[in-house]
Amino acid sequence: MQYISRLLIIASFLFVAQISDAQPPARLKKNAKQEKKAESAVAGLSERAKSQYPGVIVPDEVEWKRDVYRVLDLQKEENASLYYPVEQVGNSMNLFTFLFNNIINGNIKAYEYNLDGYESFGEENLIDLKAMLDDYRIYFEEKDGAIVVGKSDIPSAEVLSYYIKESHYYDNRTGTYGKRVTALCPVLHRNEEFSFEATKYPMFWVNYDEVAQQLAQQKVMTSSLNNVSSMSLDDYFTKGVYSGDIYKTVNMRNLAIAQYCKDSTEVKKEQQKIEQQLKDFRTNLWNTKTVAELKQDSINAAAEAAKDSIAAAENPDKKEKKVTRRASREKKTEKVKKESKPKKQKESGGNSGAAKVSVRRTRR
Repeated sequence: MQYISRLLIIASFLFVAQISDAQPPARLKKNAKQEKKAESAVAGLSERAKSQYPGVIVPDEVEWKRDVYRVLDLQKEENASLYYPVEQVGNSMNLFTFLFNNIINGNIKAYEYNLDGYESFGEENLIDLKAMLDDYRIYFEEKDGAIVVGKSDIPSAEVLSYYIKESHYYDNRTGTYGKRVTALCPVLHRNEEFSFEATKYPMFWVNYDEVAQQLAQQKVMTSSLNNVSSMSLDDYFTKGVYSGDIYKTVNMRNLAIAQYCKDSTEVKKEQQKIEQQLKDFRTNLWNTKTVAELKQDSINAAAEAAKDSIAAAENPDKKEKKVTRRASREKKTEKVKKESKPKKQKESGGNSGAAKVSVRRTRR
């Protein structure tokens, strides 16, 4: 019996092995292709991106959205993290150097900056890399069919500002308000001959959703007082650490603010107006009153409080005290004691210590 049971076990192993080897080559090829596709989809992601894949993007269908364009001046302290170090030192580099190196290596796509200032991320709008280098007089070499640009030839010191596109939206599915950067454009500031001011050249657009995973891998310093303080470039934009003025919004007339405002004063007022509109919308999601109404309510409350304090100062005798139930009870008890005290003194024979006065009648 033991011999027969061993034969049955061996036969079962052989049957299973035969079934596994009997898979058709087409199915094996298909499985291998699927595994390779899955590996390639995750191979280019960082560990942080893998844990958060898929990344956070602006939903396609939202209840409300408004797109604004800002200019980030890298000479401001809030934006200095995007500018330093000017030249790459080891793995430390600024935003432009990081984008430029990845564009040269083919890891990041760059799109043309159109004359109207709006971005388009279609394949037909991809930049011609050599043409861009020639246009901005950036020295490069070709080695084995690859473009090579030296560290000192990267014009990161001349990129003194950025244009960014910012989307503000309300997602009715989750009931949340969101703000996300969706596009980046480095702006080259170059002093041309016979020119008193630097000429600004917007170089190219970058789709933020396409580079967010790469930006999550690059750290930048965020404090001049603590050199250890740092964060990733993706966190820098996601948390809104930057500071920039609005220069354009997506509008039906396709005009920048400077195009429909007469002077710099009107431009400033329009920028403040748009900023207030964004704040008001966010506030109104959870409040029935606008920011202006809430502000007026606080002013009225302060005025009433001031009137009460003035009235109390002018009429100190009319100042009412808040009487609690316990205080009222104690006050009644004290009153009863006062009323019963003389009667007690009379019964006790007058031991109060007061002087007695007797009146004697005299007979005549």
